[in-house]
Amino acid sequence: MLSLHRKTPIKSIFGIALMSTALGLTACSTSVDPDVKARQDSMKSWGDAMGIMGDMAEAPDTFDAEIFKEQAAFLAEDAATPWSHFENQEAAGNATEAVWSNADGFRAEAENFQQATSELNAAAQTATSIDDVMPAFGQVGQSCKSCHTDFRVKND
Repeated sequence: MLSLHRKTPIKSIFGIALMSTALGLTACSTSVDPDVKARQDSMKSWGDAMGIMGDMAEAPDTFDAEIFKEQAAFLAEDAATPWSHFENQEAAGNATEAVWSNADGFRAEAENFQQATSELNAAAQTATSIDDVMPAFGQVGQSCKSCHTDFRVKND
């Protein structure tokens, strides 16, 4: 049996190892501020919950009152969590400068979200169909959109 053996120059092996090390060190050195990470983690969880409920809204025959109730309760319980992680202006993350320059407006958006999630949770507790929760679900979505319009960096 014929076997081909290709010799790889030591320079190539060294170059690959050096690039891998450099990339690894770069990844380690770009740490995310703990406040940014905490609020992003919380809002990602909100997005996940909204996605589960949104899927039911798009396909009403899949409505599961218990799952919807769990997701709505989670949102209501967690609605106050990330706001304390916006105190350090140096930890901007995806937040716009308006979070700090228009603190009253930002605080109003946070309060609106907490109110909307509370109302969604209340509606979900007795819901028997998606129709029972749609108005409140829509208000939560509007609250997210409203806050992101002025207080979140736009992604191109």
